[in-house]
Amino acid sequence: MAHHSALTVRDEPDRAQLELFRSIPGNIPPRDAQDLMAWPFFSLAKSPRTVPIAFEMGQTWISVEAVHQHGMATIWDADILIWAASQLVEARDAGRPTSRLMATTPFEILTYIGRGTSRDNYDRLKAALDRLQATSVATSIRQQHERRRHRFSWINEWQERLDGKGRPLGIELILPDWFYAAVLDRALILTIDPAYFRLTGGLERWLYRIVRKHGGRQVGGWSFDLSHLHAKSGVLSPYKRFAFELRDIVRRQPLPGYHLLIDRDSGRERLSFAPIALSGFERALRRTRASQQR
Repeated sequence: MAHHSALTVRDEPDRAQLELFRSIPGNIPPRDAQDLMAWPFFSLAKSPRTVPIAFEMGQTWISVEAVHQHGMATIWDADILIWAASQLVEARDAGRPTSRLMATTPFEILTYIGRGTSRDNYDRLKAALDRLQATSVATSIRQQHERRRHRFSWINEWQERLDGKGRPLGIELILPDWFYAAVLDRALILTIDPAYFRLTGGLERWLYRIVRKHGGRQVGGWSFDLSHLHAKSGVLSPYKRFAFELRDIVRRQPLPGYHLLIDRDSGRERLSFAPIALSGFERALRRTRASQQR
């Protein structure tokens, strides 16, 4: 059995104290944690990032640190957390017990997040789990009244079960309290479009989550200064490059369910976004799909 010990978490309770949650098969609507959608917790680059994220805005601060061996957890790695959140919310809503200790198979995770199931995909999944575990996070979000800084990893530990020939049988992972508490709070979770998993660029994935979190399904949508978005993204690229890439996203309109627009207001560029109005046929189709997922 291959075992991966936590690198950054201390005082983890014994695994025996946690009930094992076995994943639910089937087509479950994807859910995302609003805190992760709104703030810069992940690298948006496909190349390894080890430069920390040190973010402050008002009373909110975030520190994300990576180790050179693995690099920082990426927004693609966060798909695993979306899978976990979706599983736990589905179980909670069905009246099933939930737990931070989750058991599943690589096949279930990979197919859920729209990846292939080849050996290479499985190896990339293991690398993603390593990055999620090795990335160290500290934040004031939902920690304002704590007297000591709480630092955690996206996955406290994970292990794979192998058969006699070394072939993978399954994966077990333990989620941190901070993330688990957010997932089980109905006010902190949003359903996202399954088409999100098909977005290939880190910036457009991040932008979808921002738009879904802030724009939601409000008819009037929302808008932000590009400079504000640049600060919230946590990217290392300068503002000029960030704005160029954002304009390209607006030109391509890749975000499922939303229309984007950039305009100038007193010399400052602003990004506006609003839900795309669905036709009667599209609404009926979505209702049918939703009923099939239940």
